[in-house]
Amino acid sequence: MAAFDQLLVVVDPVARRADGESVRIAKDVLGAGATVKVCLPDGPEEFAKALVRRGSRRPVVIGDDRALLRAVGLLHRERELAGSVLSFVPVGASLSLARSLGVPTDAVTAARAALEGVERRLDLLVDDSDGVVIGDLRIPPVAHPAALGSDPAHHWLRTCQSLVRTLAARPPRMTAPAPGPQRLRVEADGVTLVDLDRPVEGVSVAPDAAGRASVEVRPSSVGAEAGPLRVLAHSVTVSGPDFRYRADQVVGGPVRTRTWTVRAGAWGLTLPK
Repeated sequence: MAAFDQLLVVVDPVARRADGESVRIAKDVLGAGATVKVCLPDGPEEFAKALVRRGSRRPVVIGDDRALLRAVGLLHRERELAGSVLSFVPVGASLSLARSLGVPTDAVTAARAALEGVERRLDLLVDDSDGVVIGDLRIPPVAHPAALGSDPAHHWLRTCQSLVRTLAARPPRMTAPAPGPQRLRVEADGVTLVDLDRPVEGVSVAPDAAGRASVEVRPSSVGAEAGPLRVLAHSVTVSGPDFRYRADQVVGGPVRTRTWTVRAGAWGLTLPK
């Protein structure tokens, strides 16, 4: 990677609020080694516009895992992901995805890798609604929506709990229903791994860096059949009653069927030599 590229540095607003000093250091390192245009978007719309209008500049995103996911998803929807090389400087509280990809979590080291590193082509999963998965996909057991993360019911429940605490000295304790198995049909490359007559505790899918997905199904059973089912496949289809899924850090659904397909070498990320 040439050290004197023209770079578009897009700083996610969450990173600026979380650790402004690390953002400043990263910008200084990048500016010392390349011609840099810095963009400070106030929200997702401005973030998207900056990437789309980057011209010939190589994009460098400063932010947490969600900022990286947003950038990859946007470039995929614009059909510009295959021809782009993305650099990433992790700043923020949620950096587990960055670590798993091999991106340094120190701002100075990551900025230097953006300048001097090498491009690595990575696989990802694309679903039939044009969503992408960089890290892993998980279908958890049935649970209250609040237990799954970003769902409006979570905020509604917290508001109700706060009101009850205000009106009563000893409010009744509110608990979510216990998780339980789901009845799902899971198919890998057209072969049924488990059908609706066999409940499952969970399903996980992740690119295995060899052009296929690593699929694990955990049946809800006892005895010899209790072990997880593991296969490698190019596509995975899950269907059945309404289910939710977690793609990286984003909760999707409910849906009744969804197919994820591996795209080998679909995107490029700059990593240390």
